[in-house]
Amino acid sequence: MDAHAHRKDEHVFIAEKFYQENSTNGLEKIKLVPATIPELSLDEIDLSSQLAGKNIAVPFFINAMTGGSPQTDKINQKLATVAAKTGLALATGSQSVALKSETYATGFRKLRSFAPKNLLIGNLGADHPLENCQKAIEMFAADALEIHLNVAQELVMPEGDRSFYWLDNLKNLNQNLRTPLIIKEVGGGISPLILPKLAEIGIKYVDLSGKGGTNFIAIENERRKAKEYDFLTYFGLTTAETLILARPFSNDFSFTASGGIKTALEIIKCLVLGADNVGISGHFLHLLLHEGEEALIAHIEALKEQLAAIMLLLGCKNVTELKQAPYLLTPDLLSYAQQAATNFNRHS
Repeated sequence: MDAHAHRKDEHVFIAEKFYQENSTNGLEKIKLVPATIPELSLDEIDLSSQLAGKNIAVPFFINAMTGGSPQTDKINQKLATVAAKTGLALATGSQSVALKSETYATGFRKLRSFAPKNLLIGNLGADHPLENCQKAIEMFAADALEIHLNVAQELVMPEGDRSFYWLDNLKNLNQNLRTPLIIKEVGGGISPLILPKLAEIGIKYVDLSGKGGTNFIAIENERRKAKEYDFLTYFGLTTAETLILARPFSNDFSFTASGGIKTALEIIKCLVLGADNVGISGHFLHLLLHEGEEALIAHIEALKEQLAAIMLLLGCKNVTELKQAPYLLTPDLLSYAQQAATNFNRHS
């Protein structure tokens, strides 16, 4: 096994080592207001939404995790099986290792056979040229392609990149790929400063990917002998902060929320704050590794039921109505939102 594939296994091992039962994504600072007399019945609730311009039955999906080594390919195949049985969309981890060797592409190529009818999403870094992106899409007939922005991870990664000129490439990919692009962070939060630039080059789909879940700065620092990047562990924007900062741009993008999301209530809060869908990674991986496929399937089905129940409590029969639902912020997050409105408005 080469160094790239070995790193895939390391990421999964360290991510699970650092897994926390309680998220630090800031969503606890959003308070929802019950309808009390909702004038709705449970069978009127519609959970459907959109992801990368495509219809999805429920507003959450299995987000990017892994793949590219024998061990992680097995995880991906189990996740694809879960996706097939629950109807969820599935995003893979980075396919860069698969572009280096056909040996490591094999696992990705098999994914479609495990989830033939599901929305499947590929994944590459923002430095990959058009040709690579086309190969990644063809690898399992991907319905969309995630392009991840991971400057902090690369800087802390011992063998990571040190040069980051991406905008021209993103523009080229967006103009020339027929498959929708989703621009995403990897757990540090999309900066509001970059959203106008993404809108300018025609990007429509953005995964805000805030802090609060899998922490790639901590993972890469763990791989360093001296662990000298501890000071960056909490660098970035939480899931709640990214959603608030993104609200002024809601007409320009369809947002995915991700970052430490575990419960139906957290999913609903993300939708109330403007997301069209929610990506879940570490939580699903933890359940799969510790309890198996059937337990993860049962958990996903329970989430669907719980989402409908919460929507009824809020008096909202669909995701569009959720985006209009009232909410309250705790004083510290309210202050943050007010400062953001002043310092990061859409004309900045």
